[in-house]
Amino acid sequence: MTRETLTGPTPPGDARERLLDAAEALIYAGGIHATGVDAIVRQSGTARKSFYTHFESKDALVAAALERRDERWMNWFIAGTQRRGKTARKRLLGMFDVLREWFASADFHGCAFLNAAGEIASADDPIRIVARKHKARLLDFVRTECEAFAAESDLGARGARHVARLARQWLVLLDGAIAVALVSGEADAALDAQMMAKTLLDAAVKSVAKSAAKPARVSTTTGETRRPPSRRTAT
Repeated sequence: MTRETLTGPTPPGDARERLLDAAEALIYAGGIHATGVDAIVRQSGTARKSFYTHFESKDALVAAALERRDERWMNWFIAGTQRRGKTARKRLLGMFDVLREWFASADFHGCAFLNAAGEIASADDPIRIVARKHKARLLDFVRTECEAFAAESDLGARGARHVARLARQWLVLLDGAIAVALVSGEADAALDAQMMAKTLLDAAVKSVAKSAAKPARVSTTTGETRRPPSRRTAT
């Protein structure tokens, strides 16, 4: 995924957007702490005064850049997922094909939000908050597709109870694939995660089917105390 494939170029006169462009590119490639304000200003082609006009601090600039990336990344990921098929199962599994294309791109440096969260210690820092919101948005989208999968697979009420857990497990697979691809440099990490994802979907269907096949348990409680049958021979 590259910015250029998703949005048009920033207008030359828009200093704020150029600062955001530069901050996102440099921080995504090299990290927050390794990127100074001077480097951002220099790459943006703006004056240092412009930085202080639009942002109160470097952290504020980073948080704003991540917020913008969140919107763009989610739009890209949702659109790519929806192109993968007309059924929820195909879309869910297709998420990993979308990721693989990203992993294979020259500008892949992992998840910008996980990277940023790893550099910031405080959970209340605005940068960590943006990262957390991004993962919450991704989880919401995954849960929507999991709900559609439960409906199309006729899993009923039992299936609905598994949706939240399945969505959380799916997010772990997505983020896990991103982390492995970053460290290993192997785009096929997405396909390994996809194989595990297929197992999850099949297990969900089998689990619900097995539960539905069990006979209902009939309570024998009547409020009376039952004595065990006598073993004595009647006389």
